[in-house]
Amino acid sequence: MGLSMFQAWQGITRALTKSIRLYPVQRLMCAKVTSTRLCSGYQQANVVILHKSLADDFEAFCHANPSPLPLLYRSQPGEWGCPPLAAEADIRVDCPQYCVFEDGLLVSRVSSLMPYTSQLLDMVSFYLGCSFSFERTLRDAGVPVRNVEQNCNVSMFRTSIRCRGPGQFQCPMVVTMRPVPKEQLDIVAQVTHLTPLAHGGPIHIGDPAVLGILNASKPEYGDPVTPGPGDVPVFWACGVTGVEAIRSCKPPLAFSHSPGCMFLTDQEDTFVSAPTPEPEQCPLTFSISQQPLHYSVTSKAAVQRIRDLEEIIGEDPGQRGIRALFIQDELLRSCLSLSHSSSVLITTGFPTHYMHDPPEETDGPPGAIAMAATLQALGKEVVIVTDHRALEMNCRIMEDAVKKGVIKTAVPLLSYQGNSPDSALNFLCHDGDPNKPRFDHLVAIERSGRAADGNYYNMRGVNIKHLVDPIDDLFTTASHISGVNTTGIGDGGNELGMGKVKEAVREYMPNGSLIACDVAADFAITAGVSNWGGYGVACALYILSLCSVHQRYLHKGLGQPYPPAQDLKQAWAASLPSVAKEEEMLSILVQHGVRSGKTATLGMEVDGLTFHPTHSDVITRLRDSALQRK
Repeated sequence: MGLSMFQAWQGITRALTKSIRLYPVQRLMCAKVTSTRLCSGYQQANVVILHKSLADDFEAFCHANPSPLPLLYRSQPGEWGCPPLAAEADIRVDCPQYCVFEDGLLVSRVSSLMPYTSQLLDMVSFYLGCSFSFERTLRDAGVPVRNVEQNCNVSMFRTSIRCRGPGQFQCPMVVTMRPVPKEQLDIVAQVTHLTPLAHGGPIHIGDPAVLGILNASKPEYGDPVTPGPGDVPVFWACGVTGVEAIRSCKPPLAFSHSPGCMFLTDQEDTFVSAPTPEPEQCPLTFSISQQPLHYSVTSKAAVQRIRDLEEIIGEDPGQRGIRALFIQDELLRSCLSLSHSSSVLITTGFPTHYMHDPPEETDGPPGAIAMAATLQALGKEVVIVTDHRALEMNCRIMEDAVKKGVIKTAVPLLSYQGNSPDSALNFLCHDGDPNKPRFDHLVAIERSGRAADGNYYNMRGVNIKHLVDPIDDLFTTASHISGVNTTGIGDGGNELGMGKVKEAVREYMPNGSLIACDVAADFAITAGVSNWGGYGVACALYILSLCSVHQRYLHKGLGQPYPPAQDLKQAWAASLPSVAKEEEMLSILVQHGVRSGKTATLGMEVDGLTFHPTHSDVITRLRDSALQRK
């Protein structure tokens, strides 16, 4: 009985879908309430109609921007129907309302294109996927769809994201926004990821300003939607991008559906779904910033692989008790943030050997250069900041690292001494303007960290403040600059950024109440040896670079689908730390008089652990894990 009732309801819904296409009364009603509410469960389409001379360019534009413009069907010139999508269709009357454009300007909204039949004989209709098609699936998954609850159209915004592609179409992407409860972000990403022909998964989760949307209460298209308590703004690419394409191209005559008044197909919305995702394609969401609010997305498989890296770097052969400082997924969140960055500042240098010249140790610089090499390979700008007194030595070390093939391109080296109250802001931002940051991520690896009393201590509790420049000020200032994240990598708790775990340092680490760094980073990566943390970051970035789920989100669904070109993949792999490169790097440091941190030995060891077998084994396992070698 239940099945027959369901089948009867399906029949009624199909009949309603066809009646909206066939009868003007239903079309007018749909124009007022939006098609998402009338025909939930059936695939819907955005429509763009252009002169045949523009058709090839627009099709190429769709393929270059598959998320906002998923192409369902391209008609022949003068073809009113679209047989793959709907029987008995007539594009001249099947949308509840149309927009008419002349020279790129909206001149009218009409309920029928019949008066334009003669012009339409030389025009091509494009049917593009629509996010209304996945709204029933969201509701079935228990996710509230606020625009449906509020009986209004979805909010649609013009963004600052420029679409890609050839020809005459140069326009910004349009997005839809749906407020989603924070605890349901994963299920929303997973459900909509299965609908590539309905725009797929979100292209941004968080602050609208990241997309250049300055006022989320005033959408360019559709209606304002009120979020519920605890909701997070979630944005999907939108087919109204096609309207912006018409505006940019300025054709003498063009048509589109009126936003929210879609072409209704006969296809159930399961038509748009791909198979249930395997771990490689199952998205998970992670918060990477609170100011501005920003989430990133990557696959379940990538998450597990990066967690495996985190376990390797967290091994404690020196038996320092560093597991007490461990926070799960700090490596993952830091690297997701770094993946979104374009310009990264790295700082290192811990002058623990105050009785030697130079006083630096072998932990820190190798990890810094390993991170820099991979960041450079991924197209990021990188600088390294160090103490002024050590700048000349570090420049020579960098030159040798390039000559020996440890890193392909020399990283610019800078110093910071903080000579005035505004020094840090001027260093971090163009013209000292916090709205114009030079860097979007700062990373400290084995860098002396300021304690609560304002001094800097090595693990023995010796004050080495006279050897340390106030680079901590860059991190404290960055915490007040929107869009700039920070990472600290350490192995004892007295390193810059490890203030995030200072209470654990004070409780569990030797001399912890004295030496604990008081300056917190957004992410605190704990490693058995800090260099390992740097190697882990490089390997995690490589994993993310090959994750199609993450890359689609990172690039806002624009461009051609992954995988990347083989030459790019090879360049990224070549940038990873290897036993040969890291052994060479350690040899360079020793040649410059840099000593092991724990023992002050001038030899092939870091923190009292010899390069072979300890460090070489960790590097091998990290590299094999990143490259998925058995």
